[in-house]
Amino acid sequence: MRVGVLTGGGDCPGLNAVIRAVVRKGIQQYGYEFLGFRDGWRGPLEGDARPLDVQAVRGILPRGGTILGSSRTNPFKIENGVERIRENLAKLGVDALIAIGGEDTLGVATKLHDLGVKVVGVPKTIDNDLNATDYTFGFDTAVNIATEAIDRLHTTAESHRRVQVVEVMGRHAGWIAIHAGMAGGANVILIPEEPFDLDQVCAWVESRFRSNYSPIIVIAEGAVPKEGQLVRQSQELDAFGHVRLGGIGEVLAAEIEKRTGKESRCVVLGHVQRGGTPTAFDRWLATRFGLHAIDAVHDGDWGKMVALRGTDIVRVPLAEATKELKVVPKELYEEAKTFFG
Repeated sequence: MRVGVLTGGGDCPGLNAVIRAVVRKGIQQYGYEFLGFRDGWRGPLEGDARPLDVQAVRGILPRGGTILGSSRTNPFKIENGVERIRENLAKLGVDALIAIGGEDTLGVATKLHDLGVKVVGVPKTIDNDLNATDYTFGFDTAVNIATEAIDRLHTTAESHRRVQVVEVMGRHAGWIAIHAGMAGGANVILIPEEPFDLDQVCAWVESRFRSNYSPIIVIAEGAVPKEGQLVRQSQELDAFGHVRLGGIGEVLAAEIEKRTGKESRCVVLGHVQRGGTPTAFDRWLATRFGLHAIDAVHDGDWGKMVALRGTDIVRVPLAEATKELKVVPKELYEEAKTFFG
């Protein structure tokens, strides 16, 4: 059997660990051949692939990013996209696909499975918002990077008695914000699931200053005030219909300074959260996902995604994993609010 592998959507630490595990077990235990498609769904669309053998995956476990490249290509938005994928898979002798990605990449995989393509999914997103899995790899690394940044910002905020706003990633779900905010001792955490009241935020800021400490506010890029809308970098949409977010942190910092008179600064962590070497947990999780994904291929269990449930790796239907986002529950946000102000 010849198996194709692709990594789509935003890059994140741990992608290479999945590729390594798939290839190592697939060759050594099952005797399969592997092709790595370049730049997400663009690879099978254009027939752009490279051979993957054991030598090709040596030394990539601790590397961030992906050796195959990635993109936000959507074949369903391209004329004859599905037909081109079918033709290229047949031309290259690819019998099955392993798609590693988040909601958009696996959404494409779900549709292709419905059309008869043999595909297995692996969940990847730093946002941890994929349904049917407790955690996605890349998330733990992003949280650790954000937490370290918050730790550093505490000291500079105290030195100048400033408000420090930290904008982290999270389009529709505030998992990074709430994990990093709680771990880093933030005084306010603002997430997309709960529109925030600017007057209340300013009250928390002033309360913090009264205790002779400087406030740290962690805000997800998709958070919105009750009386406002999303802050967008651009009105342009990507291939999956998403606008580019970013800028809510700067808007919030300016509004706090105007309302309270307290000097405010914003730090946007942005793609720093995606980069660098994966944490031990993400290497462990990504490796296990890869091992179980190639087992699913061997079993012919198509249309499934490998998922973490507790400490077990299970298989769930791709359709279940992509039908809705996993968002922060209200109960968890209430726990975090214990430390606000």
